[in-house]
Amino acid sequence: MKKEDLKGLSADQLRTEIGAEQDRLQKLNFAHAVSPIENPMRIRESRKRIARLHTELTAKSRQA
Repeated sequence: MKKEDLKGLSADQLRTEIGAEQDRLQKLNFAHAVSPIENPMRIRESRKRIARLHTELTAKSRQA
């Protein structure tokens, strides 16, 4: 998602996205621990996406 897409989401939608992305990251980490995954950069991208979502959620909570 682009930064503009994140700004359009509500706080509840951001929390839902964070939960889904954390589940995805956990599955990637487990899969990578068992056997190396094809593209390990997906783990880094997932962590960055979670950080972006948290940043936008913090910005929205400060505005309210």
